[in-house]
Amino acid sequence: MPTLTTPAPDTAAAPLRIGPHTVAPPVVLAPMAGITNAPFRTLCREFSGGKGLFVSEMITTRALVERNEKTMQLIHFDATETPRSIQLYGVDPVTVGKAVRMIAEEDLADHIDLNFGCPVPKVTRKGGGSALPYKRNLLRAIVREAVTGAGDLPVTMKMRKGLDDDHLTYLDAGRIAVEEGVTAIALHGRTTAQHYGGTADWDAIARLKEHVPEIPVLGNGDIWSAEDALRMVRETGCDGVVVGRGCLGRPWLFADLVAAFEGRTDDFVRPTLREVADVMVRHATLLGEWIGDEARGVIDFRKHVAWYLKGFAVGSEMRKRLAITSSLEALRAGLDELDLDQPWPTGADGPRGRTSGNNRVVLPDGWLKDPYDCAGIGEDAELDTSGG
Repeated sequence: MPTLTTPAPDTAAAPLRIGPHTVAPPVVLAPMAGITNAPFRTLCREFSGGKGLFVSEMITTRALVERNEKTMQLIHFDATETPRSIQLYGVDPVTVGKAVRMIAEEDLADHIDLNFGCPVPKVTRKGGGSALPYKRNLLRAIVREAVTGAGDLPVTMKMRKGLDDDHLTYLDAGRIAVEEGVTAIALHGRTTAQHYGGTADWDAIARLKEHVPEIPVLGNGDIWSAEDALRMVRETGCDGVVVGRGCLGRPWLFADLVAAFEGRTDDFVRPTLREVADVMVRHATLLGEWIGDEARGVIDFRKHVAWYLKGFAVGSEMRKRLAITSSLEALRAGLDELDLDQPWPTGADGPRGRTSGNNRVVLPDGWLKDPYDCAGIGEDAELDTSGG
């Protein structure tokens, strides 16, 4: 793929240590529901040259303990993936502990990340996701069970700043994480109320780093390019970056990130539409192989079409046509009708994915009355969803 010469970076980050694992450069793929499955992780890892950490979709602890068939497929890792990284979502300390022990005892992964960042209303209204850190004692109990059950496996956690600007929790949560043995923390610099809107608060990432110097802090939010990642490290002092929406339809962003952190100035990827089309077909092919059905794989790929084609001159009718294909042949044929010699579009490195914000935070009744009382969370809080 074509490359773009860029100025040499004026910052460098040390390798990230997560338990026995060294992540160099310190770049992590954020868990995203329906996105960071094995096929997408394969693409990102190939572009990075195997460097970085690539986390699975979020796994619900109750579904894992019950050995739900879909969940067991989601925790399948390619033989080349190392370390194998699973993100867990849970609201019950006992169930979380069982899930973590299952992972450790059955050698299902090498690293466990805990999700406390999901802002989805159907999760927060049950007290889960980004709502949970408000209940400090419950957060501590879950983290303690996870770390204890994990044995030698490192446990990390991902969270948001808090519910809203009046109910910030990230500093308390960070201290709890350190006290209970968490290996590293990732902070998305937004509140639950912001969802994915507005601007991520990188100053909060810097404050967390100052507050918990004992362990690595990773920054997340508004990293749309390799330059953004370097700037975040430089401005916040964080130990690494977690990249989510910025790589949607752009798995080669991880090649840029590796190049940037390694100080190489001539390896930034700027693919032509022809090269993007080839990646699209490969992505859809990998999904079909993973699911075991070509048509289902292509159908699952449909949500990626708009992200891959962002900024290119592709008519609305063709975009619609490509987004309803159900075979690799139809996908390839449609792509071949495009002007595939188009260069990488100006501005295509900008924001992508969800951008909604300023949402009302939906919580269980009486949730805000006591930040320590753990009552009010039921089993139905563990839904098959994710985010962060």
